[in-house]
Amino acid sequence: MSKSKLEYIWLDGYKPTANLRSKTKIEENFSGKLEDCPVWSFDGSSTKQAEGGSSDCLLKPVAIYPDPTRRNGYLVMTEVLNADGTPHESNARATIDDNDNDFWFGFEQEYFIMDKNTQLPLGFPVGGYPGPQGMYYCSVGGKNTHGRDFVEEHADLCIDAGLNFEGINQEVASGQWEFQLFSKGAKKAGDEIWVARYLLDRLTEKYGYYIEYHPKPIKGDWNGSGMHANFSNEVLRTCGSKEVYETICEAFRPVTKEHIEVYGEFNDQRLTGDHETQSIHEFSYGVSDRGASIRIPIITVEKGWKGWLEDRRPASNGDPYKIAARIVKTVKTADVEALLA
Repeated sequence: MSKSKLEYIWLDGYKPTANLRSKTKIEENFSGKLEDCPVWSFDGSSTKQAEGGSSDCLLKPVAIYPDPTRRNGYLVMTEVLNADGTPHESNARATIDDNDNDFWFGFEQEYFIMDKNTQLPLGFPVGGYPGPQGMYYCSVGGKNTHGRDFVEEHADLCIDAGLNFEGINQEVASGQWEFQLFSKGAKKAGDEIWVARYLLDRLTEKYGYYIEYHPKPIKGDWNGSGMHANFSNEVLRTCGSKEVYETICEAFRPVTKEHIEVYGEFNDQRLTGDHETQSIHEFSYGVSDRGASIRIPIITVEKGWKGWLEDRRPASNGDPYKIAARIVKTVKTADVEALLA
């Protein structure tokens, strides 16, 4: 008889920025398959998801990955349901309209590694500042590169867990890094970002660090942290039409406010129009334009307008489920049928 550790992971009810929660369920003779993960429950009154008098919330498993650091361990991403089995109001995953996985997403997750003792990013001296940004981006060497061992270990964990992990690089500020994930299916993309964040946060416990997802944790002449959302559907991947691309981009203009509302807390501090951002109050798009709200990658154009778009507005603390749900909804409003005929 074998026993497995199933780490059930969910998002709490804190607003506007949810937090990761998890707890371990021991299962005997577990098959390792998602369909054999039972629905579980938790005390929602402790996570701002229920009242104390009726506090049970349910955890519905939606994705499973091997846990690379625990013997006989699994990471189980879950959706939160009400006691009657309906999606909880905090369950943004259930709002994604992509059941056929037509939408593909690649998220670029930026973050700062913070020293728990100094509460400053790695490389920042107490009471002062390191050299200005510029030399840190994709740097090599101990003068400008801080946290590589931690970042490399996180990459290995994600790969060992079976996530579709695509890369890492140090970003433009000291102690700022990025990883990339790609998935076919909007829901799966959200699952994998959250599991990667879970592994990142859990790893900090060993190093004496913590992760800062705030989009502008260091004020002044420093880039903020985003989570650029690269996305496509069958139309974008195959249309071969500049007019279709422009029509889809224009569909985002009238719902700029609705997108910003779900793109992350404190994003106004990052989307200033400087540091490769468009102002939070404006909307624009352009080919190879990193100062636009939406960038049309040059590769997409060179392939005859077949590829993807990059929404550069989402903040590093944004919920990928909410971001994907809003992007899918907007793209589906674009009237491109006549252009495709």
